Amino acid sequence: MPPPVAVVTDSTAYLPPEEVSRLGIIVVPLQVVVGGRSFDDMARADGPSVGDALRERGRMTTSRPAPRRFAEAYDEAAARGATGIVSIHLSAEMSGTVEAARAGAEDSPIPVDVVDSRSIAMGLGFPVLAAASAAAEGATRAEVADAARRCAESVRSFFYLDTLEYLRRGGRIGAAETLLGSALMIKPILHISDGTIVPLEKVRTASRAIARLEDLAVEAAGAGPVEVAVQHLGARSRAETLAARLPLRIPALTKVVVVEVGPVIGAHVGPGMLGITISSRESPPSSEW
Repeated sequence: MPPPVAVVTDSTAYLPPEEVSRLGIIVVPLQVVVGGRSFDDMARADGPSVGDALRERGRMTTSRPAPRRFAEAYDEAAARGATGIVSIHLSAEMSGTVEAARAGAEDSPIPVDVVDSRSIAMGLGFPVLAAASAAAEGATRAEVADAARRCAESVRSFFYLDTLEYLRRGGRIGAAETLLGSALMIKPILHISDGTIVPLEKVRTASRAIARLEDLAVEAAGAGPVEVAVQHLGARSRAETLAARLPLRIPALTKVVVVEVGPVIGAHVGPGMLGITISSRESPPSSEW
């Protein structure tokens, strides 16, 4: 029997399908448009490879879900027997998804709490898993929403990019800075601050950037127990190597997973992206995965 509180999120959490199924999480996809065709985020069966599309310099854009899709998700949760919903999404500073979720909630047959994670990827995924685990244990709607917020407050995310070009295409930086960065072989490291992705450091080589990414994760982890997700786009070998090193440097690491992001994030960061998200275990355990 499903729990009385349903958890809804969007596709930019990039959660493993087995966890989505096990915990009964409802996922509303964002959209990516390539060559005039619209695809649901992560629709790999008929959608293009995000890496191939970006390398071919094709025009790729992204968009939030329509409020109607959230309304349908909330109807689905009610049909499953839920009496309340906690809907957790990527930062409102990055997308209108939270706004669309709130609009869809106006037509929901059961109460909906919409939570802005102030993050993306596993910075969103960890709070979703914490909320779903709390719901599975019979927590109230307010308790489930609180579990998501507390977990969201604990996460720290850092990203390495192979190139600034995809940020330029998305209007995140100017052409002059892109050219300068390319000439100097700058490898940017970014982090999430106040709900937005902002530059943190610039390193001259990929190997130094990845080493610095590891150092930042160790510093953010501190001495307490943490869960870590290593995220990538078309860089699985790098990601797995990094994931294998982290337990050697973070003694209180309770879990490390490797996750590949999809087109919505990929359109803005490009192939080769490598990221680390650290979640404190002072918040409820996010999952058993």
